[in-house]
Amino acid sequence: MSTPILTFSSVGLAYRGRLSFFSKQNWVLRNISFELRQGETLGVIGRNGAGKSSLLKLFADIITPNAGKIHRPAHVKSQLLSLGLGFNKKLSGVDNALMALVTQGSSIRNAKRLIPVITEFSGLGDIIREPVGTFSAGQKARLGFATAIHSTPDILLLDEILGVGDKEFKKKSARVLREKVQSNQTVVLVSHSIQTLRNLCDRVLWIEDGTVKRIGAAEDILSMYEAEATTI
Repeated sequence: MSTPILTFSSVGLAYRGRLSFFSKQNWVLRNISFELRQGETLGVIGRNGAGKSSLLKLFADIITPNAGKIHRPAHVKSQLLSLGLGFNKKLSGVDNALMALVTQGSSIRNAKRLIPVITEFSGLGDIIREPVGTFSAGQKARLGFATAIHSTPDILLLDEILGVGDKEFKKKSARVLREKVQSNQTVVLVSHSIQTLRNLCDRVLWIEDGTVKRIGAAEDILSMYEAEATTI
């Protein structure tokens, strides 16, 4: 069994109502406990509103839990592939890509070396040197995917990103993503597609009403999820 790279211990996450500081806390995740193993692809499945996106933000260290603890070694970096979330609209695509790569631990020299690769993969051409604020949604998605897939975080976090771009780009991105998953890269993949999770994941975490309903081998968990879905 591979070494745990991240451990959730009785983690809870709550948001306060907007009316005042004294508003009641609304718990979106409760008593979440599991280990993410180095080199595995962990799928996350659950209905809309189950807490999957909040869980990804905890993985990415974007937010911190209100209860429990996330054990994360200091050197471990994670990246949420969000297709443009966090891009500076005033900076060029090149500058945004460089910042993203360096933030994930790449040297400036290596980041600059990757720019031609990212440019070619994204298919943006000279547009990549224009401000991101002038990009279409599709162009931002291409830049976000191309940058993230060529970075090397310890944990790559993916949230329903397999439908990026036109038909040819979808095929290319799916192939490269599959290569990532089949390497020693640690991946967390959130998806509503049971077939995608079945094809790519080692284990699956089933989130229901903000709690871990089940976690285990992908085929076992997905079969149980499918069986329950047919009874609703």
